[in-house]
Amino acid sequence: MTDVKPDVKDEPEFIDTNSLDDTKTTPVLDQGSVDPVYQAKAHVLNNAIQQIGMGKYQWELFVLVGFGWAADNMWPIITSLILPAVALEFNQSKPPLLSLAQNIGLLAGAIFWGFGCDIFGRRLAFNATIGVTAVFGLIAAGSPNFAAIGCFAALWSVGVGGNLPVDSAVFLEFLPGSHQYLLTILSIFWALAQLLATLVAWPLLGYRTCSAEQTTPCTRSQNFGWRYFMIAMGGFSMICFILRFVFFTLYESPKFLMGKGKDAEAVAVVHKVALKNGKTSSLSIADLEIHNTEGHQGTDTAAVLKRKLEKINLDHVRALFRTRKLAYSTTLIMVIWAFIGLAFPLYNAFIPYLLNSRGAAYGDGSTYITYRNSLIIAVLGIPGALLGGVLVEIPKFGRKGALALATTLTGVFLFGSTTAKTSNGLLGWTCAYNFMSNVMYAVLYAYTPEIFPTKDRGTGNALTASANRIFGVMAPIVAIYANLETAAPVYVSGALFVAAGVLVCLLPFESRGKASL
Repeated sequence: MTDVKPDVKDEPEFIDTNSLDDTKTTPVLDQGSVDPVYQAKAHVLNNAIQQIGMGKYQWELFVLVGFGWAADNMWPIITSLILPAVALEFNQSKPPLLSLAQNIGLLAGAIFWGFGCDIFGRRLAFNATIGVTAVFGLIAAGSPNFAAIGCFAALWSVGVGGNLPVDSAVFLEFLPGSHQYLLTILSIFWALAQLLATLVAWPLLGYRTCSAEQTTPCTRSQNFGWRYFMIAMGGFSMICFILRFVFFTLYESPKFLMGKGKDAEAVAVVHKVALKNGKTSSLSIADLEIHNTEGHQGTDTAAVLKRKLEKINLDHVRALFRTRKLAYSTTLIMVIWAFIGLAFPLYNAFIPYLLNSRGAAYGDGSTYITYRNSLIIAVLGIPGALLGGVLVEIPKFGRKGALALATTLTGVFLFGSTTAKTSNGLLGWTCAYNFMSNVMYAVLYAYTPEIFPTKDRGTGNALTASANRIFGVMAPIVAIYANLETAAPVYVSGALFVAAGVLVCLLPFESRGKASL
């Protein structure tokens, strides 16, 4: 009987991983740190993923992780969009308290899910974060008073706060090193989320919302628009959750399983990913267990937390202050992130409120115009992010020049908004502000990791992000005492942006055209 040769197209491509340790991948942590056995095995798994390459599994994961990126920007914008209507209905004298509740939830969520996904796994956290957001977002639509909506805002923000730390960990642990640039491309979901939220808000909040111009009390029946809006956006997040949980099988992270001492399960996951990508891998349990001879690998919860804390241990912090120049650069970039962390939400979180209240003062404060203008402002953010990618490559201008210019102009346009005498004038200044702030963030996210040494980059990013979040919590407090009915918050925000822009000029390193260390 003649043997039938199978069609090559039907055979998964075989990946030889017998020389895994020879593949060029650079670990984040130095050899000989807290758990050398864990590091050696992680290196093998990284190489196995790299050799499998980018395929169907990772592209599907890219889209689903994008939902998390979208939620990270969309829900803070939702809070800002409902703020005018909520303040009117509940006759709240201190509307920024809603933003304060949200920011506290975001900070708590980032801490809880960031550490939690190393204890109970990536898979649970990946689905739970967006699920928690959807559930409490939907429940918030029935809030009977301001205290209730504040509590629900904090609770949905606990879910939102975990999206970036969990989703980035999940994506990176399945992503070949050659395709890590896709983490930057995910920012397109961030920009589109703002557009989606304002697009939905315009018809729902624009027609069923009390006006700042009306003299009669604002009743629930007149002001149902924001509740419909919460149902719509909570429903969208619920759809994202269903797509993640029901229609996509997320495999537990191989490195998480290996860290728990489940080497066989980690190897099985690598083979499942390879199979879904139409390939096979020769990775075996022996490739991992051979490293058990190098010492003892901690697999309990304490060991997992210890490895997590290693990323921000004092050795890595001290490395960022090892020389006078590096210490100066690290301190300066943290201050810049802190200033922007206070300035951005101090104005951005209250844009609809300001458009509404000032529009009333100009004799043009209809809710329809308020949310139409919010949509126009959101559209201008997308080309701003694209322009940032162009400016950073201009010779003799580079990252520092683009960042200094964009940050300073962001503050200048805020100052300019205080001179507006009409709603259209305020719209023009705010559009210019949003355009330049998106240029600023596009450059800032690219420049910051480039000026940290590779082995200490995670710690550097953690320090800057912490400074940003902590000062973000302070923004609503400043807004309360500065009084949103005056121009004081705008002046404070503008001054912080201009100060940050000046500080950028003092940064000692220009990363354009240079390889990161």
